[in-house]
Amino acid sequence: MLNEGGRTQALSTDFPWVTANHGYSYLDNGATTQKHHAVIDRITAFLSAEYATVHRGVYRHSMAATEACEQVRHAFQTFINAPHAHEVIFTTGTTMGLNTAAFGMANQLKSGDEIVLTEMEHHANWVPWQQVAQRTGAVIKVVPITPVGELDYEWMATHLTERTAVVSVMHVSNVLGTINDIPRIVAMARQVGAKVVVDGAQAIAHIPVDVQALGVDAYVVSGHKMYGPTGVGVLWGKTDWLSTLSPFVYGGDMIETVTVTGSTFCGLPGRLEGGTPPIAEIVGLGPAIGFLQGVGWPRIMAHDEALRLEATTRLKGLDGISIYGESSTKTGVISFGVAGVHPHDVGSILDECQVAVRVGHHCAQPLMTVLGVPATVRASFGVYNSSQDIDRLVAGLEQVMAVFR
Repeated sequence: MLNEGGRTQALSTDFPWVTANHGYSYLDNGATTQKHHAVIDRITAFLSAEYATVHRGVYRHSMAATEACEQVRHAFQTFINAPHAHEVIFTTGTTMGLNTAAFGMANQLKSGDEIVLTEMEHHANWVPWQQVAQRTGAVIKVVPITPVGELDYEWMATHLTERTAVVSVMHVSNVLGTINDIPRIVAMARQVGAKVVVDGAQAIAHIPVDVQALGVDAYVVSGHKMYGPTGVGVLWGKTDWLSTLSPFVYGGDMIETVTVTGSTFCGLPGRLEGGTPPIAEIVGLGPAIGFLQGVGWPRIMAHDEALRLEATTRLKGLDGISIYGESSTKTGVISFGVAGVHPHDVGSILDECQVAVRVGHHCAQPLMTVLGVPATVRASFGVYNSSQDIDRLVAGLEQVMAVFR
């Protein structure tokens, strides 16, 4: 991880995109990660020689494809220490998972019930709950953040009430990198009888997730944030909680019986997995899980922290850089601004300098309002990044300043 000179090395270079684009620094891992060769190879092999539909076929290829998907379900169960495999619901990603949770709970909410969100949430955790609130008469309450970019837990302690039905919060901020104290939030929610739904999109590839230790009711992730395919994700939920949800998607494979007068639905996980699933993508998620398990969380977290600290120190050494979010508990995400330069211009020049960063509001416009900026520049790190990528980022920012000043 660190060589004798204190430089951080990549944990893995087994990523074809990284090899094909040698000399280009990919620092947009918060948006999506590149794919490990084992993921690409598994999907290619499956589509080339093993592909068939799942669940309903009695021929050998269909049964084998079904078993391949179920193996991944069990692998993910182990990955997050879930009690039961049937609690692992395959979705198209975090957005679908959060919509399934929000609209699935709509039948439990009434006028005056409280839905608690936070100022740092991604739009995928804002918009579904807003829509549900409009339809049910529920009220949204928003947890503020502190000047260093942490949740105001004291505010939560005094503002969660017996009317609070659900707290929906991200585990890690996609803008600030802050790791939220989920067990603390769960403890407060339990005191008032509220459920806790967690957006784990930014956490799942950076820190270990143990849903039983966290104590949450639901945890939602995307495969493409963890070196796996796009188009697949997981909504995990406690059996009792999942069983109360109204299905979000109706149609094939989630039914028990259908007559001209009505329908009944099957049990978990099928009742929340309507339609043909993303079969190849589910199969491809398996090697991504295996890759992360093979590298191991101690190495991943140490690598993440080393890059974040090095990048933070070096960015602070540049004139006119403002870093947003300086919690002492962060993952490898750094959002910043360059004085007098629009983030889009920063991003364009960095691309010319062979560096990819994210610019914009990062689907977190309420947070941008709190920060008092229309957009930021975001650098986010993955296992294939190294100190050399930070060198390029700093050199690119120096070029930005030379052009605009």
